[in-house]
Amino acid sequence: MDRLRAFEIFVAVVDKGGFSHAAEALGTSPANATRYVKDLEAHLGTRLLNRNPRQVSLTRAGQALYERARGILLEVAEVEAAASSEALVPRGQLRIGAPQGFGTRYLAPLWPRFMRLYPGVELEVRLDDRAPAMVEEGYDLVVCTAQPGAASVGRLLASSRDLVCAAPAYLARHPAPARPEDLKDHFCIGCSNAPQADTWPFVDPEGRARTVTVRLGMQSNNSDTLLAAALAGQGVIIHPAFMLADDLRAGRLTPLLTGYRLPETAIRILFPSARHVSAKLRAMVDFLVQAFDGAAPWEHAAPDGVESDSGLLPG
Repeated sequence: MDRLRAFEIFVAVVDKGGFSHAAEALGTSPANATRYVKDLEAHLGTRLLNRNPRQVSLTRAGQALYERARGILLEVAEVEAAASSEALVPRGQLRIGAPQGFGTRYLAPLWPRFMRLYPGVELEVRLDDRAPAMVEEGYDLVVCTAQPGAASVGRLLASSRDLVCAAPAYLARHPAPARPEDLKDHFCIGCSNAPQADTWPFVDPEGRARTVTVRLGMQSNNSDTLLAAALAGQGVIIHPAFMLADDLRAGRLTPLLTGYRLPETAIRILFPSARHVSAKLRAMVDFLVQAFDGAAPWEHAAPDGVESDSGLLPG
């Protein structure tokens, strides 16, 4: 059995969702694809796929093999490319992951520009608020607002700070908090993905840390869901500046506690390894770094009276 070919067919069956589509993509027959996977299962002594007439799914052993086999195939492709002129030309599929809110607002407008520059690269973009985990799932590149894991390499795009704000409709019913401790009397909205969603850290004007435990009347793992609740006047929200900028500028939200600072978050590009970086991946990393150029586009404007380090947003 040609094990490399077996890995290729097995990975294609998973990616394409079945034997027929995999066979078509690889220029072989469904029967031949089925035979290779059966021979691979027999060789390993375990079942890799659950089969039914409509779809296939991975067993636990299949999931483990899929992740390793896909990595092996990528390494082989890079070795082959390194020995040819294609190593200098970005081409092939590039799988990208990013958080939903950030990806929609700031990355989506960039993809057409990249595709015009590199027509040989095919983009697969998935928006998911659990972006850091996607590095381990075989994505070529992930943009995230979390610190990179030990197995990843990161490049800084920009920085963002969390802000506290509320809609004018909410503030018409409730007095604005004068200090962080006043938040205990408010309906608060926070991200359930945060390690301690109900613990909001501040630094006061004298540089002293002040942590407040708030009552979360609403929490969600989706940033747009939280923002919609705040815009509807449901409560006080803590959220990244990049999510709030447009609504602050338009007056749909009012910044609160502007004399206090909240933690900064680094927005990074993550990819699995610095070794054997393909031309398509290098092109995308360089493109994104140049597009942001270390700046934060969400700080280009702000409502009257709002200041920051750049003079644009609270912070």
